This record gives sequence, structure tokens and C-alpha cells, in this order.
Amino acid sequence: MKEFFRRTKKSFPADQSSEQAQIPDDLWVKCSSCRELIYRKELNDNLKVCPKCGHHMRMSAREWIGLLDVGSFSETDAHLLPTDPLGFVTPDEAYADKLKKSQHRTGLADAVLAGVGSIDGLWMALAVGDFAFMGSSMGSVYGEKMSRAAERGAELGIPLLTINTSGGARQQEGVIALMQMAKVTMALSRLAEARQPHIAILVDPCYGGVTASYPSVADVIIAEPGANIGFAGKRLIEQIMRQKLPAGFQTSEFMLNHGMIDMVTPRGELRDVLARLLQHYRRQSPSMEEGDDGMEATDATPIYVHGRV
Repeated sequence: MKEFFRRTKKSFPADQSSEQAQIPDDLWVKCSSCRELIYRKELNDNLKVCPKCGHHMRMSAREWIGLLDVGSFSETDAHLLPTDPLGFVTPDEAYADKLKKSQHRTGLADAVLAGVGSIDGLWMALAVGDFAFMGSSMGSVYGEKMSRAAERGAELGIPLLTINTSGGARQQEGVIALMQMAKVTMALSRLAEARQPHIAILVDPCYGGVTASYPSVADVIIAEPGANIGFAGKRLIEQIMRQKLPAGFQTSEFMLNHGMIDMVTPRGELRDVLARLLQHYRRQSPSMEEGDDGMEATDATPIYVHGRV
């Protein structure tokens, strides 16, 4: 009878129990706005917009390509790789090492992904910033890709769509980075001469030399809800002015109310809005010239010696 009530220890094979206990670490995501836990698949299906509070989370450049018609995107200028013209080094890390880490983490050569694609069969040139690559800071390759995207739009007679998020100019490239502001703006003037529009989408965050240059002179400026947009940050401005700034300062809604942008559009509605805008500039499928050097990756090419910085 005593043996009947005695506890017996059950043993399970170590590998079997450990396999059953394994749960993916990234199954849930916490919203930085409402702090609620969201099932990752549900979040991805909702274009990384929190289904509970509507907060728009950051998307990578390749995720933004999902706005286009399936299979229509063709990347260009993938062979352009950033260099280190100043030999920039900090006590913590060399610029060259930081570039390699960013390239490995994002799978991009630099902070911009450029190419040609379509929405509802309407073709356009495209350039998308990726904040995960050094805060999508504007360096020589960033400026070159943006400029080539504008020139490609002018050459093919198609609109240009830019999706912009950035912390500003890339300080590790010094004045070379600052010159990209003027270069991209001048390239856009050639797009305007071809009577093709530049449609700019501003996503959180968008600051510094990027906001101060080409997106602000676009023909149509669209921002996502709640996006922070400006030149300097709110806290820095308050410290300099020594006064409190109004509520909602530098948000997309504030910018819309003060006439700085044209519309605030939720991410889920962007494709339809872009399709309606592109209807005004219709064109059949563009024919890329054979042997376009942007269609294949080649060895690293220093950008600052190509006849323009």
C-alpha cells in the first residue's frame, strides 16, 4: 500500500523536452506607443501599423517595396558602394567598420534602395531610405542614388517617388555629405523640365539636411500619421529659444495645419492614393536600355571622383 502513494520521478529524454520547450523569441512585438503586445504576423499583415492604437512602426526599404505591383520592382545602381574619403575615426569605431556592420545588418550597400517599379501598372522611378542603415543619413552614395533616380525619371518620362526617413547629413563624410543637398535638388530640376512629378513620402523620423532639401520641394508631399518632421529636434529648439513649443510641434499633423505638407495618409491607404496621383502621369512600361550599369552589382566605385561629388 505504501508503494502505491510513493511519488515516482519520470524522466524524459533531454533533447525531446528541450525541443518541445523552444518558442521563437520574436513571436510578439511590443508597441512603443501603447505598450501592448502584438502577434508579429498580425503586425506584418497590417503593414507594421499597431492594430490597437494605429502607431506606424518603421519599415525597412525592402518592406516598402511591398507597396508596388508584385514582381515589378527592378533595382538600379546596386553597385554603388560608399567609401571613406576622410578616413574618419572616432574613439569608439572607424567609419569604414561602421559601414560594414550596417551593410551586414541591413543587406543594403548604403541607406537608399533605388529602382523602377509600378503601382496598378503605372510606372515610376523609386528611391527609398532605410533608417536602419546609419539613421538613413545622407552621404555621397545616398545623394548619387537619389540624383540618378530623378534623372532616370526624366529620361524615361515617368514620375519619381521618394520615401524619406533620415537623421540628416552623414557627418563622417563632412562637406561631401552636405553637397548632396544641392546635387539632388538640381537633379530634380531636370525631372521638372521633363514635366514629370516628384512625389515625396515623409515617414518617422525625417530630420536635418534631408528634410531641408529635396523632399520639401516635391510636387506632392505626403506624410504618415504621427511622423516627426523637421530640421533640428524639438528639444534642441526649445533649449536655443528658451521657450516651450506648442503641443504636437513637428508632427505631420502640425505640418499639415501650417501648410508645410499636402496630406497625411495612413500607410494602409498609401497605395490607393499613389495610384490616383500616378493616373495623371500615365505611361506604358518603361524600356530599360540594355546594359544599364545599374542593373548589376560590380566592384566598389568611389562616388566622389565621378565628375560630381
